Amino acid sequence: MDDIRIYCENTHSYEKVSFGTTLLQLSGLICPEGTDTGVQVLAALVDNKLKSLDYKIIAPHNIRFIGYDHPDGRRTYIRSLCFVLQKVVREMFPDKVLVIDYSLPSGLYCEIREVRTMEDGRPCVYFVTDDEIEAIEARMRAAIASDLPFGKTMMSLEECCRIFERQHQTEKVNLMKTIGRFNYSVYTLDGCVDTFYGPLVPSTGVLSIFSLMGFNDGFCLQYPMDGYTDKVLHMKRQSKLATALKEHSDWCAIMGVRGVGKLNKAVLSGDVVDLINLSEALHERKYADIADQIYARRGSVKIVFIAGPSSSGKTSTSKRLALQCRILGMNPRVIELDNYFVERELTPRNENDEYDFEALGAMDLDLLGRQLNDLLEGKEVEIPRFDFKEGRKYFEGNMMQLHEKDILIMEGIHALNPAMIPGVDQSKVFRVYASALTSLSIDENNNISTSDNRMIRRMIRDNRTRGIIPEETIMRWQSVRRGENRNIFPFQENADAIFNSAHIFELPVLKYYAEPLLRRISPTSPAYTEASRLLKFLGYIVALSPREIAAIPPTSILREFIDGQSL
Repeated sequence: MDDIRIYCENTHSYEKVSFGTTLLQLSGLICPEGTDTGVQVLAALVDNKLKSLDYKIIAPHNIRFIGYDHPDGRRTYIRSLCFVLQKVVREMFPDKVLVIDYSLPSGLYCEIREVRTMEDGRPCVYFVTDDEIEAIEARMRAAIASDLPFGKTMMSLEECCRIFERQHQTEKVNLMKTIGRFNYSVYTLDGCVDTFYGPLVPSTGVLSIFSLMGFNDGFCLQYPMDGYTDKVLHMKRQSKLATALKEHSDWCAIMGVRGVGKLNKAVLSGDVVDLINLSEALHERKYADIADQIYARRGSVKIVFIAGPSSSGKTSTSKRLALQCRILGMNPRVIELDNYFVERELTPRNENDEYDFEALGAMDLDLLGRQLNDLLEGKEVEIPRFDFKEGRKYFEGNMMQLHEKDILIMEGIHALNPAMIPGVDQSKVFRVYASALTSLSIDENNNISTSDNRMIRRMIRDNRTRGIIPEETIMRWQSVRRGENRNIFPFQENADAIFNSAHIFELPVLKYYAEPLLRRISPTSPAYTEASRLLKFLGYIVALSPREIAAIPPTSILREFIDGQSL
């Protein structure tokens, strides 16, 4: 058979390869020293679709080899590392199950659980010792040193269910039974079978950079840092954030919905409206609890700052919190921090010589601090209005003065950073961190990214309210994430309270709105790879119907993104 002509984006060259050549073979021929940045090849983008290196070339393609410096290369590495961890834990604890529960700033939080659950539905956790964690890591390193190959095969639904029930992976079984397929692709590793929703590396030998660190009831699986492939993430013990994630995970378990499979069952059985009402009631309870904390400190606290990453629902959180404060007799007053930008010519620039509106230096901190101190002293101040088109502040007679029952609510990305108001009495400030901290998992060893959840929220809202096409949201997301890593996440633990804006039922809602938007993205678009990944993820979820979506109350935080909010 004739050779096949492919284009390699790494080398900017056309190559002829034999029919059936694998990507691994091709990478060794034309990228022997790794990707174009010198990083080891872990996977490839074939016509903008992510493929494992065992993929066989049988037609012309555009191919780009990727390593850990690419988000999909990073995910491929982490998935493969999780399989090694699953294999070792299964061998050491055959009567238990490993659950990779949720993401932490330092890696993935994992628990080894008993097959039984507690009376309230929460999982019964096996408290793994430091010695056992060391033994797990040692056996993982032995498997990696042996350079064991990962395999892939197809199995029927019945075969998969038998295997995963034997492995105590009931969430995986529930998921497979609700997706509606006859056959499933499964991965193998030295006799161990599992599913991972994306490609793996060819063999374990490339996974040498990792560590296990005891954390809470379980441990944290750490992997290489962004930009550094020779050392693991720095361990950050962010107890407040971890507590919020654990609380949501336990609540999902109490509701009987620990994974997407059970959520799908609730949708298919028509029980999702009850789940909507319960989740909304939980949010209302949390708003009330935070308002109670503010009220308890009413003798000193006069300012409430709210911060959080993109699409975390900060606007709805501030409005709902204000309502709860009013119920307690307080009088919330709102100041928009966006009115305190410096004049355009004073705005700092980033490494690309573009205005950096997210930098702390983009805010007029002197004016903000001076006006807050005046308000705290009972003085009247004139609140500015910032004109973004002209890049100027204007004073138009908008006067404000705080009275005895007044409380100031302000929302902004720097609101948890003490450097924003260094000259203001910190005892007068109550800080709230809001984010969509979903602890729902696809199954036992595939957690759901909170970042993906927020990106889908933003894509739906921006397309609806601003006419921004999905490609633009996807292409800008990495820049958004960099800003969050710099300006928001380092200050999470400064919060006096954390509000988790994630809803247990929201993915079936978001799927209804997001799938049509994602399907419009052309295969030639640079956003197509990410769109394909999100569509595959959403493919495991059963969408809500318009009638069920109508049951979401107009005060829900989700209405900020899908429309119909009455706040």
